[in-house]
Amino acid sequence: MAYGLPRKIRIAFIVQALLASLAVLLGAYLLTAVATRVLVSVGLHEEAEHYWTLHAATPEQATPNTRGIRGYLLRPDQSAEGLPANLRPLAPGFHSLTTDGQWVLVDQRPAGRLYLVFQQSRVQRGAFWLGVMPALLLLLAVHAVSWRTYRVSRRLVSPVNWLARRVARWDSRHPDASELAPDRLPADVQGESRQLALALHAMAGKVAEHVARERNFTRDASHELRTPLTVIRMASDMALADPEISVQQQRSLMRIRRAGQDMEAIIDAFLLLAREVEPQQETFDVGEVVRQEAEAAEELLAGKPVSLHVRVDGPQPLLAPPGVMHVVIAQLLRNACHYTDAGEVEVRVTDGTVVVRDTGIGISAEALGKVFDPFYRAGSGRPQGSGLGLPIVRRLCERCGWRITLHSTLGQGTTATLRYR
Repeated sequence: MAYGLPRKIRIAFIVQALLASLAVLLGAYLLTAVATRVLVSVGLHEEAEHYWTLHAATPEQATPNTRGIRGYLLRPDQSAEGLPANLRPLAPGFHSLTTDGQWVLVDQRPAGRLYLVFQQSRVQRGAFWLGVMPALLLLLAVHAVSWRTYRVSRRLVSPVNWLARRVARWDSRHPDASELAPDRLPADVQGESRQLALALHAMAGKVAEHVARERNFTRDASHELRTPLTVIRMASDMALADPEISVQQQRSLMRIRRAGQDMEAIIDAFLLLAREVEPQQETFDVGEVVRQEAEAAEELLAGKPVSLHVRVDGPQPLLAPPGVMHVVIAQLLRNACHYTDAGEVEVRVTDGTVVVRDTGIGISAEALGKVFDPFYRAGSGRPQGSGLGLPIVRRLCERCGWRITLHSTLGQGTTATLRYR
């Protein structure tokens, strides 16, 4: 895994150096071009003033003709045919003839029109030494400073990067912070980095203790809870085997046995949520689970004008933890039966989907967004329940890769849809 901090610092310095280089080169180019043009313009104007001063004293004064400047004088009574072709259309002022590589000053006076031509190539070499070379030296200085600053910054963040690599290798269930012990820290891990390492070391120790306590609790709770449940189940089975018990006693014993089986399924579900292990899976028929839970839910509808219907579209085999499916379906059916005072509760099992629909009191739009929050209860006027049912159902579904959704209309009923494929 590539850690972002050193890479981001490296990219930041590279971008900084590139932008600084671009700014220096552009500035040097503009400065050289503008300064050269301004200096040549000023020089040609001074040369023109000097010539006109000499011309006033000596009208036959020859025009400048040096290695850098070539002059032409067009008197009022002369034709422009004697001028170079590229100078004839020029108006008074300073001109840059890029195609000819010339700067031209046209100075109009009563005595005539003076053309001073300066070859741009004469200043290009000087411009290089005066503009480009300082820019190159400045670029070298910028790159050297950037490289030096990057090396210092990398040394400053290297302890943090070292800590990140060590922490990334930790197992969340068994964090090993032995490398962060005070006597094993590298010499460059100092200051805030050392304080962070010591804090992580202490935190990892507490996490390890917490994980150990949780593991011990789940193991002990599983064992201690299953023992009395086994006794209850065996005792109820033995009592049911007695042919002399009454029908009412038999019904009560069946409820006891069913409650024990439900408790075992709930314990398995809680252990599944508490442990980071893959649940034990086996192939079972979802429709059969729904029928069993619907039979148990019939008792909740005793005395109510509510009918319970189960529709299963053929065999629905599924490889998953059957206890989890029992808990999820049982909770959905309990909610439907509990919040339906009249009408019907219908369970439909199709390929990959279980739909539980009721004609109960329904849930408001505001409450519907909170029903999966722990301890939240939409029906405040109904005292039964702890509010933990649907949050546990959602966590179990997420653990198994299933998805559950609720749609409800206040006063008309609720539809819960479980998609397990």
